[in-house]
Amino acid sequence: MLKAVILIGGPQKGTRFRPLSFEVPKPLFPVAGVPILQHHIEACAKVPNMKEILLIGFYQPNEELTRFMCNTQQELKISIRYLQEYSALGTGGGIYHFRDQIVSGSPEAFFVLNADVCSAFPLTEMLSFQKEHGEPNSFVILGTTANRTQSLNYGCIVENEETREVLHYVEKPSTFVSDIINCGVYLFTPDIFQHIGTVFQKNQQDMLLYPYDGEEPTNGWHRAEAIRLEQDIFTALAGQGKLYVYKTLSFWSQIKSAGSAIYASRLYLNQYHTTHPERLASNKEGGPKISGNVYIHPTANIDPTATLGPNVSIGTGVTIGAGVRVRESIILHGATLQDHCCVLNSVVGWDSTIGKWARVEGTPSDPNPNDPYAKIDSETLFRDGKLTPSITILGCNVTIPSEVIILNSIVLPHKDLNRGFKNQIIL
Repeated sequence: MLKAVILIGGPQKGTRFRPLSFEVPKPLFPVAGVPILQHHIEACAKVPNMKEILLIGFYQPNEELTRFMCNTQQELKISIRYLQEYSALGTGGGIYHFRDQIVSGSPEAFFVLNADVCSAFPLTEMLSFQKEHGEPNSFVILGTTANRTQSLNYGCIVENEETREVLHYVEKPSTFVSDIINCGVYLFTPDIFQHIGTVFQKNQQDMLLYPYDGEEPTNGWHRAEAIRLEQDIFTALAGQGKLYVYKTLSFWSQIKSAGSAIYASRLYLNQYHTTHPERLASNKEGGPKISGNVYIHPTANIDPTATLGPNVSIGTGVTIGAGVRVRESIILHGATLQDHCCVLNSVVGWDSTIGKWARVEGTPSDPNPNDPYAKIDSETLFRDGKLTPSITILGCNVTIPSEVIILNSIVLPHKDLNRGFKNQIIL
């Protein structure tokens, strides 16, 4: 029997994803037509003998999360439960806090997936790899290759090239260590809790020796139970014959910023050709012109003279008028794109309206296409006090009047938009 744990974080995280995360928890933001979290759950549900999927985070349970879990359970016929942390406990502290729930039913192994990654999730391949390498109770990290410069932004893995054992692990090193990086997807046996428990006991001892006498930090990192898999566990396990790396050649990316959501949408839409071909739109008589990979929700109303794609996702209840052009964009539910407007490299927020002949355009934040190992740079919203040129984001209920041009901007609801804007936040 197998289980899976998906670490979904909480409202204190995901600041680079703002303002989109103001309206919906980041794991439920739609990428390629379905919530980010659904891609993880669908991959887990395909693993043979998978009995239960646990979501761990510190979001307050709400109607949206509950409805998503109920609908996904019914669709995939698998048990899904949400376990709420009392505070941010870290990637290791969360699973240790709920270890009794995880080992209930005596699973032989369980996966741990970070919710803010996009991947083909080769979980069955990781299972086969674990049986072929190391002892039965060994642990597996999913890894991929990055270029030398970008590897410094990730956990870096030094491997034994013959056995694939992890010999050395460093989280975000200051100098080059390895071009193999941690993908945030792990395969553990229940033995992992012994190693996490050792760190927990050490933290308790340290707290007795060096008590914290200031105000309690909101992130809870002084707590003994706040444990990070990467720095606290993997670094210690490396070179002990317990930890191995399975390197994937398939796609992988982080989803940290809004720009990375559009890139992740492209990767998932392309994967749909093999996993969910029914989700891809096609050219049909009386329908819009489809160029490349496009997802259109059945409830969307699209004029046949519109042109969509490549890499476009159209949400529920969207209305798209005559002559509209949309490319490399996510259009969220209830949005209206009036006649002859143009939307490029943008996220159009919930129930927003773009007027006739308006142009909304952002700057792509894609990896270097000439480097096969390049990853996306998840930029912060600001650099040197200025808004970073990136994709354009329209917040919830934004109205862009006719013939207005919006470039590389973040637009939140405003009563008077009557000119062009570039590289601005408009409140």
